This record gives sequence, C-alpha cells and structure tokens, in this order.
Amino acid sequence: MASGKKSRSGQTGKKPPAKTDGRSPLRRIARIVLRVAVIVVLIPVVLVPVYAIVPPPVSTLELWQRLTGVSVTRNWVPLDEIAPNLAYAAIMAEDGKFCEHHGVDWDAVFLVIDTDQARGASTIPMQVAKNLFLWPSRSYVRKALEVPLAYYMDFVWSKRRMIEIYLNIVEWGPGVFGAEAAAVYWFNVPASKLTRRQAARLAAILPNPLGRSASKPGPFTSRYAATIERRTAQAGAYVKCIQPKTR
Repeated sequence: MASGKKSRSGQTGKKPPAKTDGRSPLRRIARIVLRVAVIVVLIPVVLVPVYAIVPPPVSTLELWQRLTGVSVTRNWVPLDEIAPNLAYAAIMAEDGKFCEHHGVDWDAVFLVIDTDQARGASTIPMQVAKNLFLWPSRSYVRKALEVPLAYYMDFVWSKRRMIEIYLNIVEWGPGVFGAEAAAVYWFNVPASKLTRRQAARLAAILPNPLGRSASKPGPFTSRYAATIERRTAQAGAYVKCIQPKTR
C-alpha cells in the first residue's frame, strides 16, 4: 500500500503523535513531595493513639543511629520502674511548665524570640515529636511540624504517658536510649535505683548527651546538675501531673 494512503480501517500508515499528560518534571516532583508530606503527617496521626497503649518499637532518631552503624542499647521500662527522681529532674531541667501547658510553652517561645537566646524553647512533647517521628537536624520545617504534633500527643496521651515515652526514647549517650540503658551505662544501676544526684546528672547531659558525661561530669555539667538537684528537691506542684493517682 502506498505511503500515506488510508488502510481499510480508514487510518493512514502514520503513527499518531504520543500523548503527553501535560505535566512538567517540576510538577511531578511537587506531587511526589506532597505525597511524602501526607504520609509523614498520617503516620503519627495513626500511631499516636496506638502508642497510648503500646510502647513505641523504635524512634526515628534511634532508627537513624542504627542505619548509620551505631550500636544501640534500649530497654523499655514502665514509668513505675523508673525512679521518680529522674522524671522530676527531666521536667525541672527541660520543661518546667510541663504540667501547665498543652504541648507548647508559648511564653518560652516568645522569650527566646525577644531575647535572641541560643537555647530553644522545645517542651518535652515537642522533643518527643522530634525524636519519635521527625528528624534531628535543625530546620523551620521540622519546628513547624513539632507544634501540631505536640498538641496532638498532649491531647491523646496523659501526662504520665508522655513522660514515660520521653524517658524511654531520649538519647543519653552514644547509642544509649532510654532511662534503663542510661542508668546502667553511666552508673551501673537499674533506672529504679537512681538517686536524686544521679538523676540530676542525667538530666544535665540531655542537651548534649554525646559531649557530656553523667558519671564524670566536667565543671559546667557539675554546676548545672547541682542546680537541677536543688530544683528537683522543691519540685512540688511542678510535677503533680505525673504523680500516680491514689485511691
């Protein structure tokens, strides 16, 4: 059949031009990013109610350490098996208004903005959001995600559950995650036997667990731990929300 003539079906011998979906590579990338963002949001939405009952099997921070070849130690223990000294010290060091706010301490946030402090205003719920679901590097995107996650977790979990998860997932040394592993690593005792001084030293290294020592603290860490120890002794109403309910 001559070129260009119609076949019996009425079509020419030429192939029709390929159809395009009209989407540029940039638009396809944007759609992928959007899908990833939706997944990132949906994962904690689903898991937070589950973690109200079930211990989190792993945090993103711990997972990252494992993927980079760091040897990780973590043993989950209930809050009743962690010395109250440690919970009190962590609250007094990291989030003095833990029992008052609902995830975010805006007074601390505005203070940081007004005074241009180097130290952030992350509450314990915000730290849990970062360690459990997000990533460690500093960015405005991560901070923006921490806030709604902190409110959501504070709404779903009790304060006791929040501090229990926090104490079990926070990093206290190279590959040392959670109160039990930290107590053994630094003091060779179980978390239930931590003294007030030992608990204060553990709380003192939280801002820099890879650069500070709880068992052999330097001058700055020693002074900071002494301050936390004094605050812990007078914690009182600051820690009332994590006190076990009496019948």
